[in-house]
Amino acid sequence: MPVPGDRSVHGRLTVVGNPDNRRVRLFTEAATGAGLPRPAVLPWRDLLTGATPPPAGTLVRVDSPGEDAEVDRLLRGAAEPARHGEIVGTAAAHAGLRRALDRLASGGATLLNQPADIVTMCDKRRCHAVLDAAGVPVPAALGEVTGYADLRAAMRRAGWSRVFVKPAHGSSASGVLAFAADRSRVVATTPVERAEGRLFNSLRVRRYTDEAEVAEIVDRLAPDALHVERWLPKAGLGDRVVDLRVVVVAGRPTHAVVRAGRGPITNLHLGNARGDLAALRAAAGPTNWAAAMETCARVAACFPDTLHVAVDLMFLVGWARHAVAEVNAFGDLLPGVLADGRDTYATQLHALRGGWRPAGSSASTPGGGRPADGTAGPRPAPDGGAARETACAT
Repeated sequence: MPVPGDRSVHGRLTVVGNPDNRRVRLFTEAATGAGLPRPAVLPWRDLLTGATPPPAGTLVRVDSPGEDAEVDRLLRGAAEPARHGEIVGTAAAHAGLRRALDRLASGGATLLNQPADIVTMCDKRRCHAVLDAAGVPVPAALGEVTGYADLRAAMRRAGWSRVFVKPAHGSSASGVLAFAADRSRVVATTPVERAEGRLFNSLRVRRYTDEAEVAEIVDRLAPDALHVERWLPKAGLGDRVVDLRVVVVAGRPTHAVVRAGRGPITNLHLGNARGDLAALRAAAGPTNWAAAMETCARVAACFPDTLHVAVDLMFLVGWARHAVAEVNAFGDLLPGVLADGRDTYATQLHALRGGWRPAGSSASTPGGGRPADGTAGPRPAPDGGAARETACAT
């Protein structure tokens, strides 16, 4: 049932998403379970083909456009859908996402995740720069890398033998290579599969030791832009290396999952396992854990008008230091993970019912928000009554 002071019912909830996706289903179940009306769904396909964006008075959650071949085709502006798992046109898809989000913002609805923030989080180079400028600990990064030969030259100049090579606009470890090189050998650990002259994101992590094959992969990925970071040694539990996915809601770290793998790429969908959070916290110790959660809150503070962000955080060997590997705009899908009895979606709805709103909205006149280019534009007066939670998780 609505709580006293509940303002979320003053704006109809709408989700921009793919209707058959479990993300939309789980958020819908959380809303109805909280006693709120069933959210409307604006399909990505409709938004990308000219649907009228939601008007002022609507609260809009933007969910992932992924896992839909036709949506991917529309984002890329391509004539034909990509083959299943094919890594293609990531820069074009990012540009299409930006245009779509600008259209969405033009309707005047209150956007719970801001277009400019989504665009930044979906560009690893730009996001890294934002975090670095804010003093958030991140791995050191190389400048622009235009291909394999350029990568090796930049590594030599930096004195690095191990790096992570990431498509600037990729997600779910698609196209990522954990790359190690010395004078006599190279090793690339990656889910990338080469087939029929194309690159595919597979569910099996493999190792390439033929330098010509590695060079071909990097050279094929480079035209869509690369982000290259120094490979930092992660802490381990037992026989596995570990890192964390931490969801931050309304500025407060709330949910965390340990990702444990036997290799450097720990994404759960690649055959890795959920680790023991209590064991990780014990290994890190209360001081180091609190510092890591404070860092996650600082990441969210870089995107203060977005209700939730998902932080990939790694403790380094020895546990005393940590760094942020990535920030995810759509990383709140953590099935079965509860905090205070709520999953990530119910926690976001709880924050809305408690008064959280983007600074560009008000209770009486919902609307506003930053378009994808980050400019402010006309905005209603800030809502001084919004109750922002800033404490770190304990």
